[in-house]
Amino acid sequence: MLFGKSVFQSVLERLKAEDGTDEDAEAPAAHRVPGLATGLAFDVMAFDVMEGVSAASQRVGQAYFDNLELDPAAGIAEEPTPLPEPVMPDHLARTTPQEVAAELSISAADTPLTLREKRRAFAKANHPDGVAELFRDNANRRMMIANLLIDEAMRRLPHS
Repeated sequence: MLFGKSVFQSVLERLKAEDGTDEDAEAPAAHRVPGLATGLAFDVMAFDVMEGVSAASQRVGQAYFDNLELDPAAGIAEEPTPLPEPVMPDHLARTTPQEVAAELSISAADTPLTLREKRRAFAKANHPDGVAELFRDNANRRMMIANLLIDEAMRRLPHS
């Protein structure tokens, strides 16, 4: 305490003296920070009952369209050219278990590691998410067969 007053009270009195305001004076309705400009791009909180949106908000919306640089003479855009029909890769046509087994070339010498590598390589080339939608049924069938064949080969491996 300085001379019977707290530091806060003395600072408050000094600020009031510098500002020249009286303690009894009416406080302003809105608190403003000196030097802070109120030039925001739009007024999101100001809604006019009659209009629905404040004038500031309307100007911002219009400014967006003014800056789009649309050419009114262009009219309606041309229809996009249709994409060519996808061509099914040859390997997706092979859907019998014998054909898939021949591609996997599973042998008795395969280890769990080599079988996992074969599964990953086969999935990379045949996964349904990687082919056109028209060919997903074939890819699904191929993946099912390959997984069954690899799982069966894993079951037949000697357990150490």
